[in-house]
Amino acid sequence: MNVIILSARTGWHTDELNRALTAGRHTSQILPYEGLVARLGRQPRGVGGAAGSDGHGLFIDGKVIFNADAVLARIVPNGSLEQIVYRVDALHWIEQRGVVVMNSPRAIERSVDKFYATALLQDAGLPAPETVVCEGTAEAMTAVDAMRDVVIKPLFGSMGHGLIRVSHPDLAFRVVRSLEQLRAVFYVQRAIDHEGRDIRVFVVGGRVLGAIERCASDGDWRTNVARGASVRTFSLPPEWEELALRAAATMGTDYAGVDLLPSRDGQVFVLEVNGIPGWQGLQQATGIDVASAIVQHLEERVQRVQPLNP
Repeated sequence: MNVIILSARTGWHTDELNRALTAGRHTSQILPYEGLVARLGRQPRGVGGAAGSDGHGLFIDGKVIFNADAVLARIVPNGSLEQIVYRVDALHWIEQRGVVVMNSPRAIERSVDKFYATALLQDAGLPAPETVVCEGTAEAMTAVDAMRDVVIKPLFGSMGHGLIRVSHPDLAFRVVRSLEQLRAVFYVQRAIDHEGRDIRVFVVGGRVLGAIERCASDGDWRTNVARGASVRTFSLPPEWEELALRAAATMGTDYAGVDLLPSRDGQVFVLEVNGIPGWQGLQQATGIDVASAIVQHLEERVQRVQPLNP
């Protein structure tokens, strides 16, 4: 396969994917989303290394994206609304042209938006914490007053950035009023007493590859590895494994990190499905070669579509 890794930057994860692709005798290159150039309409033959006789196509640094067998979509970099929409639309166009995109732009759109993801998980019958999403300060404060102990989250974000846990009404009011100035959408979720731990389940190709328990560092309630949480291998009960598989399928992901939150009273909630997941902590704890599993699934995806795109 000729695989393009679209990413915001190089680093451990792209290095791992490159290693696994090379071991499978595939070629790969890492290209930045910011370099995307779309050529539309009639162009002189040969313009920009054109993919077609009319010169239209999608390019990065002169590389023809439509010539790839597959695109691995990694971290979409921060940007304006227009920039992010353009990058995701480019992924849609790549996929429409018959190139396998993993994860698909549809799965990324579903999983990256906490409101939409939570709504889809609820509609799929999966247990999610009580949540109120709104634009009005009054509605947000009504939710805070009703739930008392809440986590206020940005709709878009990862690694625990921007999460605020509040239980005092006056402090909550100050937080909400500050976010109001930013024209934020309020995502207010009941805080779950999870004893400082959660479970990250890594799903690839409709099967559970492995799971870890993440324990928050002293003085913190967030269990993100990026914030210093410790990790250890975890043996999933069958019913928890089923929750993770259903959650990943609901988002339409080829691979995903599914976060399960066991509460002190024995309930288990599906907190999040990460469609562009990291796996360094899981690999270090379990020894599982995650990148090779992702590449193997990508091979299977490409093999299924290649007869349609000789």
